[in-house]
Amino acid sequence: MRFGLITGEALSGLRRNASMVISVVLVTFVSLTFVGAAILMQAQIGKMKDFWVDRAQVAVYMCASVSTAATCADGVATQDQIDEITAELDGPTLSPLIRDYTFETSDEAYAKAIEQLGAEYESIITPDQINATFSINLVDQGQSDVIAEAFSGKTGVEEVRDQMQYLEPLFSALTVATYIAVGIAGLMLIAAVLLIATTIRLSAFARRKEIGIMRLVGASNRFIQTPFILEGVFAALIGSALASLGVWSIVEFGVNGYLRERITFVTTWVGYADLALVIPVIVVIGVVLAALSAGFAIRRWLRA
Repeated sequence: MRFGLITGEALSGLRRNASMVISVVLVTFVSLTFVGAAILMQAQIGKMKDFWVDRAQVAVYMCASVSTAATCADGVATQDQIDEITAELDGPTLSPLIRDYTFETSDEAYAKAIEQLGAEYESIITPDQINATFSINLVDQGQSDVIAEAFSGKTGVEEVRDQMQYLEPLFSALTVATYIAVGIAGLMLIAAVLLIATTIRLSAFARRKEIGIMRLVGASNRFIQTPFILEGVFAALIGSALASLGVWSIVEFGVNGYLRERITFVTTWVGYADLALVIPVIVVIGVVLAALSAGFAIRRWLRA
């Protein structure tokens, strides 16, 4: 099979259907950019979860003078109640689950609050209004329910709170955004497949006399079909290259140039290592879909 001749025929077909090819390139570019963005977003969610799961704590808030929980009917938590919580944390049941923990007294919490709010609040807030708090780091954050069950409802404990609960709405919102991006990408990929098939059929119709001559001289179906398949692949490759540039721009300018400087509580971001995985994926998706849709279209046209 003469590859030079086949490649020349494919490029000739691209020139003849320039407007349709540009449409294919643009739709492929947009759809694959959404695919790449969705993959990067999911990777970012994974990085954030890994980062915060290792750092999120379970906080056991002891009763303060202003606590209204039923377990705080006797007022501020006593030293005996605090010692009881400490003994349970160090006991054989819970200690295997705990990596480490710290205890902050009401006075220490009060000093931090005044430092953050300002000295003018010294006459408004008193130390007994601030909760003494156990901050617990678990070996497995997924076992936070065990800590909650152990101390919830215990006298002297106002509340047990898993800090990961504050981040779940953010992760849920990002996941929904990922699903939306995937949905848009799927619709655009369907449009790209239909455009490629239409382009190939138009190209085949424009060269119907040449195809008839090829059949008369005994050219194989593979020889006839290959230039048309290459047309779709070339158009998809251009769209994939533009999509790769678009995804790189998202990381370079969107993440490195903007988000890193403005969102300081997130310390792990997607980077070039993730791009090295995403770009081959979107190129393969574009090329495979183009080859399959072009091959299906030209085979159906030849059978008609």
